[in-house]
Amino acid sequence: MKKTHQGKNPNFDLVIFDCDGVLVDSEVISCRAHAETLTRHGYPITAEQVLVRFLGVSDREARRSIEREIDRKLPDDFEQQVKAATLKFYEGDLQAIAHVSDAIGAIRLPKCVASSGTPEKIRHGLTCAGLYDQLAPHIFSATQVDRGKPAPDLFLFAAEQMKVQPAQCLVIEDSVPGVTGGRAAGMTVLGFHGGSHCQPGHAELLRAAGAAVTFGDMRTLPELIARAGRKAD
Repeated sequence: MKKTHQGKNPNFDLVIFDCDGVLVDSEVISCRAHAETLTRHGYPITAEQVLVRFLGVSDREARRSIEREIDRKLPDDFEQQVKAATLKFYEGDLQAIAHVSDAIGAIRLPKCVASSGTPEKIRHGLTCAGLYDQLAPHIFSATQVDRGKPAPDLFLFAAEQMKVQPAQCLVIEDSVPGVTGGRAAGMTVLGFHGGSHCQPGHAELLRAAGAAVTFGDMRTLPELIARAGRKAD
């Protein structure tokens, strides 16, 4: 039997990484910044509550949800305030997901990033974590499409920009909206549950959303890619 090289798979032509919680261990930081900003504007909420409600959802989509709930508009620069708070916390607290740099280097397929964050937030996070040069310039943001995750728009946009058919794309995601969006785009999704924000049972949630395989250690990712089938049925 012919041996499959680690990090390669003839069924796939592109690996699409989410950023927060997959490349950088940032979800707890982002939720704290989001919670503090919302609370300051009269919507008391904890970082833990933000995590449960909005993991994997863009700031824009989260804002729309809260505005519908409270029946009033948040400040025009609300997303900018959240971003500023997040970037401030990044400087001292942000780290890369353990072993992800080595995993990226071992994957012998084209790679890109498709994140719910703004371009500035994505770039700053990847730079702070020492990963930007491994993935630039193929970095795509939910601000470039009409609908963020769980809609498939961002994943389809990334595939189009990379000139790869959706069925030949493999997505690495840590959130239910991300898994849902990847599957809606017709892509295979691997669910990562090794970030500091992931609670017991998170792997089961990702599988229920459609992840073909779940894993908690980035050292296993190249071999998982080598073994993955084209579709998660």
